[in-house]
Parts: sequence; C-alpha cells; structure tokens
Amino acid sequence: MNQPITLSTYLHNWAGKYEINQQVEATINALAEGSMQIADLASTGGALATDTGNTDQGGDYQKILDQQAHEILLNACQQTSVAVVGSEEAPEVINLDASASLVVVMDPLDGSANIKTNAPTGTIFSLYPLSEGTYGKSDAAALLKGTEQLAAAYVIYGTQTALALTLGEGTHLFILDRQSRSYVLTRENIQVPKVAKEYSVNASNQDFWHDSIQNYVDDCITGYADHKQKFNMRWVASLVAEAHRIFARGGVFLYPSDSREGDEPGRLRLVYEANAMAFLMEQAGGAATDCSRRIMDIQPEHLHQKTPLVMGSEANVEQVTRYQNFEEEGHYRQGKAPLFGSRGLFISGRGNY
Repeated sequence: MNQPITLSTYLHNWAGKYEINQQVEATINALAEGSMQIADLASTGGALATDTGNTDQGGDYQKILDQQAHEILLNACQQTSVAVVGSEEAPEVINLDASASLVVVMDPLDGSANIKTNAPTGTIFSLYPLSEGTYGKSDAAALLKGTEQLAAAYVIYGTQTALALTLGEGTHLFILDRQSRSYVLTRENIQVPKVAKEYSVNASNQDFWHDSIQNYVDDCITGYADHKQKFNMRWVASLVAEAHRIFARGGVFLYPSDSREGDEPGRLRLVYEANAMAFLMEQAGGAATDCSRRIMDIQPEHLHQKTPLVMGSEANVEQVTRYQNFEEEGHYRQGKAPLFGSRGLFISGRGNY
C-alpha cells in the first residue's frame, strides 16, 4: 500500500533546490500549522463566537476567534521569509522584515458569523513576491494583480478540515489527519465540471441587484437559463464553503455589486479573498470574474478594495458575463416590472443571452 503524501512532502518535492520555492514551502507549512490551531479553537465554539465590539475592515463585527486567527497566522508569518502581511483584520499592511522575499495577504477567518450555528468557516491566503521598492511604502507591496500570485490556498473548518492549494500547477486538496497532525493529499488536479445546474447567491439582497443579475437568477429559477433545466440554489454565507462545494460538484457562485450604499463596488475583497479564489478556480479549470472582467487581471488600488465576484464552472460564469454584457450594451430587458416578470401577464423574450 502506498504511503499517503503529506502536504509537507508534496511541498518539499515541488520546491527542489530553488530558494524562492523553498521560502514558499516554509511559509505554506507554517500557515498550514497555524490553520490546525485555528481548527482546534473553532471546534470549541463557546466564548470564541462572542463579538468583540469592534468591526473589521469590511464593517462586520469581529468575533474573538477572528482576532485570534489573525494573531496565529501573523505569528506563523513572522517565523518565515515574509516581509509584509496584509490582513482583513488590520487597517494597513504589517511590515515584518525588509530583507525577506514574500508578501502574504489573508482573510484569517472567513464566515466567522457561522460559528454560532456550527456552519463552515475558513481561512484564505495568497503568497506574492515582494516587489522592489515597495517595502514600507503604505500598502504598495500588497497591491499586485492576481496573476502575480506564487501560491493560493484556503482551509475549510467543517466536518473535515481541508486545505485546497495551488502553486500554479493545478489545484490539489489535502485533508487534515488529526492523529498525525498533518494534511494528507486526497485529490490531485481537481477539475471543476464545465457546467452544472447549481447556483449560489444571497437572495436576501435581491431587491438591490442590477437587472443583469436579477434576470440571470430569474432564468435559473424558471429554467430559461439553460434549455429549461431548472437550477438548485445554495447559500452558506462563507466564501470558502461555497468554493469547496464547487470543487466537489461544480456550479456558480455570485456576489454581485448592488445599489446599497457601500456595496456599489461589491462586497468581497479583491486582494485577500477574490484573487486567491480566482487562482484556485482557474487552476481547476473554472473561471472567476467581476461579472465582466477576469478577476486576476484587475489592478488593486488599495488593500481593502471591494469587488463583485462570480466564480465556478466555466460555462456558467461565461453565461453570467453574457447577461452583464447584454445590459451594458443597452438592450431592453424588462427587469422586475410586474407585468413582465416570470409570473407576469407578459413574459419577455428569454434565452437570448
């Protein structure tokens, strides 16, 4: 029987004798070890789910575990070749070591509102090279396009603790073996189905969506979006959990911009959430856009920049883009008008996207 391949073994074999790869290896190993500590804490729940009274950079109330996860991963970065850290839990980048080579951006605890309900939470992180002349200059070191990522990963804390990783050579899944305290490779070169009849969106925001998203979701519900095949809807309120489901069975996740004050540019963070997910998704044969542009081609302007995000099966993501383009080109499509809705007296032409 073949010996299981652990994350540390996988990284060691990948790194070889290349110094930058060895630094990436050490940093991912340290962050993975930190994620095990977070998994242990998350499993205790209780007081760690209590609000601190403070809010993070997205305006969400911080839990005690949010802050602890941040400190655990920051400490992991301090033990390796990390020059700069950008975190959802810090207003600006944290400068650690001007002589180091790497930048880490992270969401230490995604979906922390799920702790009280025992629903999945997660950790998201990306590694970038430190660009010359950016250390100590505001957030400049973290403001790189997603195409510059050296590695990206998420950890999901659920019935299993699992780590999905890409080093630019496919996306691979590791499951935490709690007895050996090591992540073990269980799925190599994940491939997201090209199309699937499942979508994920927070329908409570429906009244604020732009017409393109409203029309797409309406058509998924009625079956018009794909040859009269009705879609199933899912929503977990954790970006990590949504991605994990897509890697398991395909589909599309949408968190669009909307008309609410503060959410016009979207709600998710480009630098430390969307880019990592886009890298993982593309390396698994999926796609990720802001409804029209490839996520990893967007130049960040500040650390906590928001973006819309559509990710998942390539054909599904492309279909959302077609709906968006249709609206931007000025084509008339009755949105929520009661006489022209899917249950109105006059049903508008469908299937033209």
